[in-house]
Amino acid sequence: MPIATKGAVKTLSSLDIERLGSPVVLSNTYHLMLRPGVEVIRNAGGLHRFMGWNGAILTDSGGYQVFSLADRRTVTEDGVLFASPIDGSKHILTPELSIEIQRALGSDIVMCFDEVVALPSDRETVASAVDRTTRWAVRCKETFEKTRSGSINPGALLFGIIQGGTDDELRRRSAEGLLKIGFDGYAIGGLSVGEPFEDALITLDALVPSLPTDKPRYFMGGAQPHQIVEYVKRGIDMFDCVLPTRNARHGHLYRFVHDDLSQSDFYEVVNVTNAKWKGSTEKIGTTGRTGRQDGQGHDPVVPYVLSSGRPDFNEELSRFSMGYLHHLFDTEEMLGYRLATVVNVSFYLELFRRLRG
Repeated sequence: MPIATKGAVKTLSSLDIERLGSPVVLSNTYHLMLRPGVEVIRNAGGLHRFMGWNGAILTDSGGYQVFSLADRRTVTEDGVLFASPIDGSKHILTPELSIEIQRALGSDIVMCFDEVVALPSDRETVASAVDRTTRWAVRCKETFEKTRSGSINPGALLFGIIQGGTDDELRRRSAEGLLKIGFDGYAIGGLSVGEPFEDALITLDALVPSLPTDKPRYFMGGAQPHQIVEYVKRGIDMFDCVLPTRNARHGHLYRFVHDDLSQSDFYEVVNVTNAKWKGSTEKIGTTGRTGRQDGQGHDPVVPYVLSSGRPDFNEELSRFSMGYLHHLFDTEEMLGYRLATVVNVSFYLELFRRLRG
């Protein structure tokens, strides 16, 4: 799911995302409640109309964002009291309010409000967060059901969030508590927050088999392409990730190298700001090297094909060279950020098309 935190995928329009072929984007309750405010979006007819997006929207509950405020927030059983980093104003976000805001936004997938802890943390801290997350999940579901009538999106789904750090027993405890409540999907939160990748894999190996096979499993947070492949092997269905858009703005481009996703080197990340790309005539719309020599002993680049199958961006990417993109970044022209973002988002979407295939 491309990240549209504040109602927009950075440098791209909703039409761009539609043309790229993504059926869903992720927006954030915490950010939208601060700016532009819930009433502005409600008066616009909901977030879909406000941002001109015809696909689905998953909204994060705001739990991770208030966790990241650290010295600006206080966690209580009622919710989280925090100071806005924008103007210092005081707010309290509760499980009930988080669901009410997401209902007002018209989200298609609503996330429960959870307590996130940094890793590593002591077991007592992680266990406390697990139990509070379960208690908050009960309140979230009660509010979700109460607000179904009259909602602009009564068919929305509600996902619970499993916490527990890298402690297998706590993860299972969290999952069992949420399964008793019952949700439309189950998210795995609290990973990709500083723990080693290998620890995340061990956690998934222990946890995922206990989750329903007929409900989506959602890994919350970013991952590099080869990590995503490993998570999918373990039964994960859904991801969100800031890396395609964030790295694009730093000139880092994801490109396929070969087709064997079982090998971690199936892709490369090139930095178009490096001097080697100055004056390059290689088109940005390529997958990178194939890893296989042709009849003349060359290792050719091959055209990049988007997962949407639409010609719009294929033509655009094949029109510009890496040398031109290097120039755009060197002169801080905004077009460079947009083109790099198209490359990276299309790469991630194509990766998932290949995984599904």
